[in-house]
Amino acid sequence: MNNRLIGSRPKIGIRPVIDGRLGGIRESLEETTMGMAQNVARFFEENLRHPDGAAVECVIADSCIGGVAEAAMAADKFEKSGVGVSLTVTPCWCYGTETIDMNPYTPKAIWGFNGTERPGAVYLAAALAGHNQKGLPAFSIYGQDVQDITDTTIPADVQHKLLRFAKAGLAVATMRGKSYLSVGSVSMGIAGSIVDAGFFESYLGMRTEYVDSTEVLRRIERNIFDQEEFEKAIAWTRENCKEGTDYNPDNLRRSREQKDGDWEFVVKMTLIIRDLMIGNPKLKELGFGEEAHGHNAIASGFQGQRQWTDHLPNGDFSEAILNSSFDWNGIRQAFIVATENDSLNGVAMLFGHLLTDTAQIFADVRTYWSPEAVKRTTGYELEGIASNGFLHLINSGSCTLDGTGQQSRNGEPAMKPFWEISEEEAKKCLDATTWYPATLEYFRGGGYSSNFLTKGKMPVTMSRVNLIKGLGPVLQIAEGWSIDLPEHVHHHIDQRTDKTWPTTWFVPNLTGTGAFRDVYSVMNNWGSNHGVVSYGHVGADLITLASMLRIPVCMHNVPEEKIFRPSAWSAFGMDAEGADYRACQTYGTLY
Repeated sequence: MNNRLIGSRPKIGIRPVIDGRLGGIRESLEETTMGMAQNVARFFEENLRHPDGAAVECVIADSCIGGVAEAAMAADKFEKSGVGVSLTVTPCWCYGTETIDMNPYTPKAIWGFNGTERPGAVYLAAALAGHNQKGLPAFSIYGQDVQDITDTTIPADVQHKLLRFAKAGLAVATMRGKSYLSVGSVSMGIAGSIVDAGFFESYLGMRTEYVDSTEVLRRIERNIFDQEEFEKAIAWTRENCKEGTDYNPDNLRRSREQKDGDWEFVVKMTLIIRDLMIGNPKLKELGFGEEAHGHNAIASGFQGQRQWTDHLPNGDFSEAILNSSFDWNGIRQAFIVATENDSLNGVAMLFGHLLTDTAQIFADVRTYWSPEAVKRTTGYELEGIASNGFLHLINSGSCTLDGTGQQSRNGEPAMKPFWEISEEEAKKCLDATTWYPATLEYFRGGGYSSNFLTKGKMPVTMSRVNLIKGLGPVLQIAEGWSIDLPEHVHHHIDQRTDKTWPTTWFVPNLTGTGAFRDVYSVMNNWGSNHGVVSYGHVGADLITLASMLRIPVCMHNVPEEKIFRPSAWSAFGMDAEGADYRACQTYGTLY
């Protein structure tokens, strides 16, 4: 699989910890303890991939860890091997603070085997106490049911925690040292596009890179792109991207020659934004050595409105294609490109991508439709999960084409990791999308916007990061479902906004209290005009990731039993969400 970013993929380090007393005790436990490490390493490698499709690798300490010397040996090996996540495993009592992982930047967990022959759970409790006393938060993994010491199976409840911890930990390690690339500056006063370097550096360990939008124009005008790839890309676009009706007034409508020029322009933009993010060795062959490097950007944003789009074709095509899991080069890992350079929504997209390995929907959280409003305007009475109303998620056509829901899993609409997507499914996503000439009252410079309707019945999670002065970043989460509406209802409501843009109808899961008392309250408590939609109910994974990054969660509807945070969080009070705030404030930023 292709690693398009600079830096090796982070590995998971497995630390088998043992009772250090020689003369009978340690010898009797060596095989069992190392076997536990090998077993969990095999489990991770069989069940986890990086978002680029590569299998996750595990590194096991060379020996069981019975004291500080062997702990130091393991730490040295992990550092040299590129370990970014640390899991300690043991079936027995060990020497707590002598054996724990002391690296402050590495997400860490301890799995204490629930067995009666040896007190693995006693070590777990003792070691966690040491972690908490030293300010090194760690996750506690302990099975609900007692196992025999000879039982090498990993119980289902332990598996869930192992995967949740590992995937979030890998996300933390993957972001570290990468860049967010801001192409342009602030779009239309949107606060999220005021790219905050302090946030990225202190919370995510990322650089912020800034390129003026004129760099895109310079590369177009001076042919600083792969001309051969452009010819391939424009031919693919003409074959696969069907152009829709031009709904602009006759006096504003662009000529056929201008529209054809717009197609070529936006395809070149796509190549160039990608090259700005990750570089392109072909450019060096063409004599552009500096431009060939890129900015090692794991995510980016394109300002577009208004200075660019008042004069030049919009970025909808570039953003939509880059955010999708396929293009003229075939099926591949989606990029993360935030519309209107909303870097905070870009971060939520990045979180969702790293946790699910899938493309992410970027949308305006545009309108709450109450049952009464739907009945009044269409005559239709909402039913089923939509009976309490729904949210209209829609923005200019920059949304991933995976969001059509034309991929499937077990016969149901889905958004899948790229390695699971078939050529037929990619073609269905393209066929379900129409590219309309851009609405010129918004985009005076022309261009194209994608239009599609997301299929219903997909489990999805909406999320968003916001920055609050005096508090810092907070994360919002709303699990729910995409829904289908009768065609005449969809048509009537959708065209009240802009018929050239993609639509997702979303119903959050309600709890009856707080921000999830009803659908209106979800809309009313959302912290910005934008949100990200990830496939699956992944709110618990987002909560685990947020706790690693010391970002409190201000709003969620995740069932309590699924929430998994470091053990220290329980010391900050019995109100779980208040404790989350207090713990994040106490520990401070990760970097």
